[in-house]
Amino acid sequence: QVQLVESGGGLVQAGGSLRLSCAASGSIFSINDMGWYRQAPGKQRELVATITSGGSTNYAGSVKGRFTISRENDKNTVYLQMNSLKPEDTAVYYCKIRYYKYRYSSAAVDYWGQGTQVTVSS
Repeated sequence: QVQLVESGGGLVQAGGSLRLSCAASGSIFSINDMGWYRQAPGKQRELVATITSGGSTNYAGSVKGRFTISRENDKNTVYLQMNSLKPEDTAVYYCKIRYYKYRYSSAAVDYWGQGTQVTVSS
């Protein structure tokens, strides 16, 4: 089994900052991509940022320049530093990992966290 423990969400005023963390544990041999997604009320879940095991990053246009994704491979942890937050960033933020369960697994598996609420007040 795999566990993803997300933390760092909360209520912040516009212009403020938050840092999300997501720590993976359990039956994991290695993790490829790690990422953050978000879902606002009445909207579809959307990509916020992803990072590969080698450190390559990808961001949604709406957060580029304000959010920074990073990871610590030895801790199986991914972070999302969110600066200059806007009310439209309000959403439930989900962590996702793509991992191999065994050394010789033929395919990677996606696993989602439970989500953490981020609310930005105007």
